[in-house]
Amino acid sequence: MKYVLDLARTLGEHDDVVQVDLVTRLIDDKTVGSDYARPIEPLSEKARIVRIQCGGKKYIRKELLWPHLEEFIDRVIRFIKLQNRVPDVFHGHYADGGYVAMELATAFDAPFIFTGHSLGRNKKAKLQADGLGEARINRQYKIDTRIQVEEEIMRRADLIITSTQQEIDQQYGLYENGSHDRFAVIPPGIDLDTFYPFYDLQLDSDLFNEEVKQIRFTLFNELHRFWAHPEKPFILALCRPDHRKNITGLLEAYGTSQELRTIANLAVFAGIRSNITTMEENEQAVLTDMLLQMDRYDLYGKLAIPKKNDFATEVPELYRICAESRGVFVNPALVEPFGLTLIEASACGLPIVATNDGGPAEIVANCDNGILVDAAKPEEIARALQSILVDDAKWTQFSNNGINGVRQHYSWRAHGEKTMQRIRPLLPEVIYPAKQAEPRAMYQAPVSFGRRLMNVEHLMITDIDNTLVGDKKSMMDLFSLLQEHRDDMAWGVATGRSLELTIEAMTEHNFLMPDILICSVGTEIYYGPDLRHDKGWQQHISWQWKPEKIKAALAPFDFLVFQEAEGQRSHKISYYLEEKENRLAMVRERLQEMKLRCQVIYSHGQFLDILPLRASKGKAINYLRYKFDFSPRHVMVAGDSGNDEDMISGPARGLVVGNHSQELESLRGKANIYFSKANYAAGIIDGLKHYGLI
Repeated sequence: MKYVLDLARTLGEHDDVVQVDLVTRLIDDKTVGSDYARPIEPLSEKARIVRIQCGGKKYIRKELLWPHLEEFIDRVIRFIKLQNRVPDVFHGHYADGGYVAMELATAFDAPFIFTGHSLGRNKKAKLQADGLGEARINRQYKIDTRIQVEEEIMRRADLIITSTQQEIDQQYGLYENGSHDRFAVIPPGIDLDTFYPFYDLQLDSDLFNEEVKQIRFTLFNELHRFWAHPEKPFILALCRPDHRKNITGLLEAYGTSQELRTIANLAVFAGIRSNITTMEENEQAVLTDMLLQMDRYDLYGKLAIPKKNDFATEVPELYRICAESRGVFVNPALVEPFGLTLIEASACGLPIVATNDGGPAEIVANCDNGILVDAAKPEEIARALQSILVDDAKWTQFSNNGINGVRQHYSWRAHGEKTMQRIRPLLPEVIYPAKQAEPRAMYQAPVSFGRRLMNVEHLMITDIDNTLVGDKKSMMDLFSLLQEHRDDMAWGVATGRSLELTIEAMTEHNFLMPDILICSVGTEIYYGPDLRHDKGWQQHISWQWKPEKIKAALAPFDFLVFQEAEGQRSHKISYYLEEKENRLAMVRERLQEMKLRCQVIYSHGQFLDILPLRASKGKAINYLRYKFDFSPRHVMVAGDSGNDEDMISGPARGLVVGNHSQELESLRGKANIYFSKANYAAGIIDGLKHYGLI
């Protein structure tokens, strides 16, 4: 979106800003330009587009991106770690970008800013008004998911930027979490080098280059073929062929006013079309009605309805040509949330007429550059247009006011400065002030898991039962070492226990708080100290996971006994199994026969866990290594039993404690696996020293 690009460039020019990264999805698809496949694209000296691959490389419309956002978040975290610099602020645009920014801000304990641009509840209401049923809206636009996410975004955002007060009142006001004091009205800017005043062409000959001449020649030819008297001033409308834009009301205003038809021509640029019969129903109805009204009011020779225009090159010149004719720009929409075209036209020196409902009221209040009307009343539109066209002094006043007002209120420079004014109070020095009763050095903000794992080079993961726990003295010695090396080493536990049982064990044995908790045989990952759930891992392992079908397939085996409720998790099915008569082999064969893609883990001679194909303690550690960019030689994993085997035998440095079970003897002699002679936590300490991690 052009708004986001312009904002990135603008903030990159600010003296207080070191770097702006505009992060989006990488797309390598013939249906889009090759630039979308560039991982890094500079925008300016301090601003760039960063493209991160997720959900494959093909183009996916934004409504279908929701299942891939967790992967995107993980890969952005990895990118941030590789950059070795955490952003001070995360700013999300639209609901999907807002969700990503919200999760990243949480991961790195940074302020979160949101700009919605459009919201789901409003879109849903408009789609329903157009006759779409709720089921189709959800199927096509995933609107309920979007609304739910927007509610959470509004609850957690430190700042929400809107273009107008109307946006706050009538759009965010529809949400349960939309009423608070964290809004800031900061209108978007426009490119003043593109939308410059019409008289600049007369004063600066360099502007009147060959390209401008060609564009103006094309526009004059297009307009003049419709008008019998092209020397008249003209009224310009520029909008989509949508019934909410009220083109019908404008044509009625013009068609029923003899005075207006006498003094001015009318030009309506309503999108691009080739064959009306092939367009969407709404657009087809609007354009068909335009043609019928042209005939009804006999507007031949007075009304121009060109079939196409190039917004990037032709529209700025179109505004200036209209201003040179001493014309007026009109936005006849019944409701206009903002009104960017009004600002563009005003910057070029065109007086405006627009609805009094929404953003135009704030534009006119700031700039005094035109007249507001009740757009539902064609006669009001006609009177306002006529009053400007026949009063030369009023036209000049509105024209000059618009040029000056836009520069003051709607330039990108003004937008950037206002944005920075609202960001500064959110930065850490202000969020975490020193407590009055304590010296500042004694007060520290909690460190988020993202910042913690980004700033360490080494990682140690250990099983709990019979590895970390078993000898209290050696465990306390290990905790002391971990504290001593805290600046360089993070640590975590990997266990078959559920989160609740893990916390119970941590409390019972007075654990040092881990940085990472891998629970339920690797199906769940949490980060300390606030036990933040890793939703990216959960999304990743959900692939091909069909728990109800697995339970049904194994139901005939009466030798399988469900473990207690606390042993069952969303991504782990657990049984008690006494292995005899090849029962384990029967379970595996049954699952293969039913083509259920999962994995079977049997440990301690009695515990049977059915997990997603992508889940295990070892795979969870590999996921963490990738996400936070830990080198395998800087990661050590420790365990004692069969359900630790896949993590011990992975790419990282493996450590088997001296009191290990017979199940792990098959690993002896393999590369990168050290069998300590010391038991329990003493074996972990021995391993850390053996691998040179401490």
